[in-house]
Order: sequence, then structure tokens, then C-alpha cells
Amino acid sequence: MIDIKFLRENPDAVKENIKKKFQDHKLGLVDEVIELDDKRRATQQQADDMRSEMNKASKQIGALMAQGKKEEAEAAKKEVAELKQKIKDLEPVEKELADKVEEIMMKIPNIIDPSVPIGPDDSCNVEIEKFGEPVVPDFEIPYHTDIMERFNGIDMDAAGKVAGNGFYYLMGDIARLHSAVISYARDFMIDRGFTYCIPPFMIRSNVVTGVMSFEEMDAMMYKIEGEDLYLIGTSEHSMIGKFIDTLNDEANLPYTLTSYSPCFRKEKGAHGIEERGVYRIHQFEKQEMIVVCKPEDSKKYYDILWNNTVDLFRSLDIPVRTLECCSGDLADLKVKSCDVEAWSPRQKKYFEVGSCSNLGDAQARRLKIRVKGEDGSKYFAHTLNNTVVAPPRMLIAFLENNLRADGSVAIPKALQPYMGGKTELVPTK
Repeated sequence: MIDIKFLRENPDAVKENIKKKFQDHKLGLVDEVIELDDKRRATQQQADDMRSEMNKASKQIGALMAQGKKEEAEAAKKEVAELKQKIKDLEPVEKELADKVEEIMMKIPNIIDPSVPIGPDDSCNVEIEKFGEPVVPDFEIPYHTDIMERFNGIDMDAAGKVAGNGFYYLMGDIARLHSAVISYARDFMIDRGFTYCIPPFMIRSNVVTGVMSFEEMDAMMYKIEGEDLYLIGTSEHSMIGKFIDTLNDEANLPYTLTSYSPCFRKEKGAHGIEERGVYRIHQFEKQEMIVVCKPEDSKKYYDILWNNTVDLFRSLDIPVRTLECCSGDLADLKVKSCDVEAWSPRQKKYFEVGSCSNLGDAQARRLKIRVKGEDGSKYFAHTLNNTVVAPPRMLIAFLENNLRADGSVAIPKALQPYMGGKTELVPTK
């Protein structure tokens, strides 16, 4: 959510930003919110003027009574009562206008960074850099679920009977590999100075609307029936929510946290053949990282965050690349974002395994995450998030890039301590 003052003073810039995000249907919201905000401020000023008059009249009552001017004192009392009623009548009007302003402001997209490429959708995302040499072996690489089945490592049929499509059972070495990757990612981030945290896996609606747009909320979140609780789609939601309604000393920033959680997502819409198996599912686990920092430091931490993911994947012998997300591919709260994609030797192309985002002060403004400067000034923090690793997509990349011609899978040195010292996985089929 952008600053209403900025919108009032720069309506054309806000409209131009909406056009850059290819959301022309929202252009009318700018003029609408300005008109409503003018009415809200006028109503607020009217109420403030009445409060001033009421206070003035209230002070006069005592003096008039002391002077024996009973009739004038009674008139002043009547005036105070009338003003009090008028103020009471204005309060719901003022609140209704304020609520409408906030509702519209939450639909207007954040101002994107000047460096963001302009384009309508992810087809316009721009490759930034490749890390590692992508290799296509001289033997056929099966689909990822077929690889897992060679190890008796997956059962999607049973999961379908238990929970429906989009769920799975992982078993044996594949399940152990899944847990090993998560544990390795946890220690990897701790070694980089991040504080480890296990957050709540459910959050209230005010946190949901604080961390994402209404469109994202509808497409992703599962609501607990009869309660004001949602299952998290990523631990970033509850991690940023940790700081709701806080005033943080500038000297304590940045907060750098890494968190483990299960994630639950509706994943609405039709998906292609390459998104079957365990690529796009309703439940998975993830290691996440977030930063809460001073505005002037957010660009620096943005680079630190995506580099952490690149370094982790490279430590497991997986080639990756980074893509700059274009304007139309950015969620409304994001200032700038890049995807990390892993190499798929089977598909002979890269696929998304993580996303790094700088949200500026949008989440902080919604959640009231403020900072107290050394000079006593108060301002909104900047928030950032990035995927460390999210099995099972990581497993897809891992299995394909470490598969050998004989069907065994090499375990990179960094992961071996988390696999009981194993240097390879040998198929049972």
C-alpha cells in the first residue's frame, strides 16, 4: 500500500505506474480515492472544529457559574450537548469514508523500481545471470515421479484416496532426502547469520491482508471454517506478521530470520503436463528467509537474499539462473522481484524454484511496522523475503541433475552428513 499523501501529490505518477503494470482497469481508482479522501479530511476537520468549540464552551461554563450567570451557563451546556451529538453523528461517517479509502488504497499497486523491465506477463521476464554449466547427459532422464518410484519413494495414488489430487506420500530414501535438504538449508542460513525460527502455521485475516493483495489471497489461501484463521501459503506471511503493530529501535535493525514451515496453497487454474507429479501441489515444506530493515538498506539485502539461494543450489551441484520479473509479473505489493530457476536436464530448460522480493514499505504500512530513528523520527520499515529452498521442486532439480546412467543418484558432499554419510542412492527397481 502506497502513502496516501504521495498519491494526493503525485496522481499522474501513480496512474503511470498502474499502466506499467498493465492494470488499466484500476486507473479510475486514483481519482476515486482522492475524492473520498478529500471528503474524509473535510469531515475530520469539521469534527475537529466542533471539538475545539465544545472544549471552549465547556471551559466557559465554570466561569459563568462562578459569576452567577446561570442562564448563560445553561446555554453553554446546551451548546456543548448539541456539539457532542453532532460529533457523534459525524464519527460513523468519518469511519465509513476512512474504510473506503483504505479499501481502495489496498487495490492500487505499489510503485515499482525504475530498474524493473516493462511487460505484461512472465514471458517478458529478463535473464540476469547463469550460475554453473547446464549439462544434458547422453542418457535419458525419466520424469521426476518415475525416478522416485525406482526408489519406492512416492505414492500419489494412495495420497489421492486420502486427500485428493495435489498430495503425495514420500517414503524411504526420497523422504529422507527431502528432510535432509530442509535441514541442510536451515543450517546453511544459520551459518550466514540468520536467526532460525519456527512460526505459527495459521494466521489471522488482518495479517493475511497485511502481507498480500486480495487477488493473491483468493488464489492461494485456505480458510479455517468458522474461525478467523488461514493456513499459511508460505512462512513469510507469519514471519512478517511477527512484527505487526511494533515500534522498533533503529539500532536493532536489520532483523534477518530464516524459518521452516509447511505451506498450503489452493493452486487454482489449469496446469500443463510439466506441472503434474509433485511440481504444483497443495501442500509442501519450505525454508524461507525474511529481512526487516531501514529503507536505505533494502536494495543491499535484496542482493544478499537471492545470492543465498544461488549459493545453496550451487553447493548441491545444481546449475541455476536468475530472472528479473517484469512489471506485469509483479504482485501488487512488490517493488522489485527476481526468480531463481534451476536447470532441468530432462526438459533442457530452467524452471522456477524460488522467488526473491523487495516490498518496500508496503507490508510495513499495512501492518504498522515502524522504526524509531536515533533522532526520534518514526518511519515505516522495508520488508523483503526469499525462498531458501522448497522441496519437492528442489527434489526435482536435485534428482535430475545428480542422476547417473545406472539409475543411482549422487549425493553431493555438502548433503552427505544429513543423509547418514551416504554418497549415493541406489534404486530398488
